[in-house]
Amino acid sequence: MSASTGTAGVVADFRATSRESLQSVRRRLDEASEGASSDDLVATGDQLDAAADLLGREAVLRRTLADSSTSPEAREGLAGTVFDNQVGRAAAEVVKAAAAASWSRPDDLVQSLRVVAREALLAAAEADGRLDSVEDELFRLGRIVGGQPDLERLLGSPSADPEGKQKVLDELLENKAEPITRRLAAQLVAHPLAHHVSAGLERLAELAADRRQRSVATVRSVVALSDDQQERLAGVLARIYRREITVHLEVDPELLGGLVIQVGDEVIDGSAAGKLDDLGRRLG
Repeated sequence: MSASTGTAGVVADFRATSRESLQSVRRRLDEASEGASSDDLVATGDQLDAAADLLGREAVLRRTLADSSTSPEAREGLAGTVFDNQVGRAAAEVVKAAAAASWSRPDDLVQSLRVVAREALLAAAEADGRLDSVEDELFRLGRIVGGQPDLERLLGSPSADPEGKQKVLDELLENKAEPITRRLAAQLVAHPLAHHVSAGLERLAELAADRRQRSVATVRSVVALSDDQQERLAGVLARIYRREITVHLEVDPELLGGLVIQVGDEVIDGSAAGKLDDLGRRLG
């Protein structure tokens, strides 16, 4: 496994200091879990999420571990005292690395552990050869949730019954999704990484793609593209962006024709609707 560099999309409101620290913590996860089995990685992910739960509840401990006026060695030592006998070696090493890092806000320390917890689960899917399926399921689930405002509000509500939200998730996934997808979705609904659950799911899909050093291109088309067409499009985009591209396709009849392609913040609008809108702006 290797740590990837695309941290900005994972936790969009992290400032530069926290983004750099998150990157170092992700690298520590890779080092600490090198050669680990899928089951071990799942356990590490669950333990890191539990560590984040503890720090989320214990404000004094959270602030102390994120206090830059204290030496990194002292913060790491305190984290070791608290966690070494409570979680496995890999999880403990990651938590101590997070404690020794610098954070713009104490809450960023907690969020970083959430991120690496989910990345450990993605690594488990990767170890089992199921990362493609998990990525696709996360992306599709994000689109389903984002397309239904009432569902978005329910899953994102901190006051909604947790068991009720889990039941809704089970119904959405129809008991057919990968176990890692179900675990990630449950964690995200319990502790969102974004203001909207749908955005958090899409960011997890991006994180899955990022693990393979690939970018995600969201492609909207008036008709479904064949597998061959999607493969050729991915090849063209890979040449443009000089890295592998995963194509996620959405069918949108309102486009009238053509394609709208989004890679990160860049949008390529080749649709008939987009051209008409552009013409209208020029004539207006």
